[in-house]
Amino acid sequence: MANVIVVGTQWGDEGKGKVVDLYAENADVITRFQGGNNAGHTLVVKGVQTILHLIPSGILHDHKICVIGNGVVIDPQVLLEEIDKLNSRGLFPPNTRLYISEKAHLIMPYHRRIDLAREGRRGGGKIGTTGRGIGPAYEDKVARVGVRVGDLFDSDSFREKLMRNLEEKNFLLTKYFGEDSVDAEAVFVEYLGYGERLKPYATDTAVILNRELRRGRKILFEGAQGCHLDIDHGTYPYVTSSNTVAANAFSGTGVGPSATFAVVGICKAYTTRVGGGPFVTELSCEIGRRIQDVGKEFGATTGRKRRCGWLDMVLVRHAIMVSGITGIALTKLDVLTGIEKLKICIGYRTAQGEMINDAVPANLQVLSNCEPIYEEIDGWTEDISQARRIEELPKNVRKYLERIETLADTPLALVSVGAARNETIIMKNPFTS
Repeated sequence: MANVIVVGTQWGDEGKGKVVDLYAENADVITRFQGGNNAGHTLVVKGVQTILHLIPSGILHDHKICVIGNGVVIDPQVLLEEIDKLNSRGLFPPNTRLYISEKAHLIMPYHRRIDLAREGRRGGGKIGTTGRGIGPAYEDKVARVGVRVGDLFDSDSFREKLMRNLEEKNFLLTKYFGEDSVDAEAVFVEYLGYGERLKPYATDTAVILNRELRRGRKILFEGAQGCHLDIDHGTYPYVTSSNTVAANAFSGTGVGPSATFAVVGICKAYTTRVGGGPFVTELSCEIGRRIQDVGKEFGATTGRKRRCGWLDMVLVRHAIMVSGITGIALTKLDVLTGIEKLKICIGYRTAQGEMINDAVPANLQVLSNCEPIYEEIDGWTEDISQARRIEELPKNVRKYLERIETLADTPLALVSVGAARNETIIMKNPFTS
């Protein structure tokens, strides 16, 4: 395949950063197509951890083009801090170029303020937002009042949009939420400063991506979050504010679907979730706490503990269906080492006794009352981090992988046996197979 789309199959946090970093070696261009700095992609290279929130994970490779597409919402302060941190650590390669879509929408200070105020007002009905202003920024985008990267380069136009927006936002903050208002002049000056620093990176990135396609370059499309956080296909309303499925790779970058694509779905060897919402296979026992500790299941963006549970193949099959996934990259397999008996959820049983196998119920009340139907598989105790071929894995590990492939009806493309870049078994290169 000439191009590869990487998406999550669960509720995010599947380990996309490591996989994108690996696949970036074979790509010429790496582009992010949705989400914002509510996503954190963690990379471990030569024992050093790097967490990226907005810049594509391929940035650590030299001689690449990295693109932040129009479907991303950008907090300019976070982005510039990320660029500065990479430069200070010598991690921004000299021959790699970063481009930012001038059509990408900006997260403004009032977006963050409204996000936090709303979540606080929900009380026990919190949806688990990161408070980064992602949802309110997407709201303004759809309402056609958003501020885009390109607006920062025209001070008169930017001031007009800012004043118009703050008239409404400050009314909402002060009269409804009882919060302080946002200082318009301070925001104007601050964001013009960001614009000066972002201007060298800003351009019509769709032109760049399509030019590289015509040249026969290999493009890697990097998604954020996971399928079941998708605004349409996820466990609504406990979702993010963008489309996380593979189809958004096109509208989020300006590339058409006529090019040839492989779609790799990233899947943990177990299941995790951050924030609220139903979780059929959640473990509140010692095993769940063990997975959380061994897997270091704490959010890269917020530091929040992730809820942990057994691998849920209903979630995975649903993701394969809606994203057209052609191969699975299984991550964090090593975390399960030492658990005597493993379980895989092969289906749900509703309160009425109905069996569900292939799709997550849209009705959250139905989903909340579902019970998991498990298969039990023998675990393993051997260290698997040194394996580089499937044949080098213990028998019980291979059985676990074979069962996942059968239940998914989709081949494994990659298996991660440790956090480091080289602790990986690659079965298929999606750019060539």
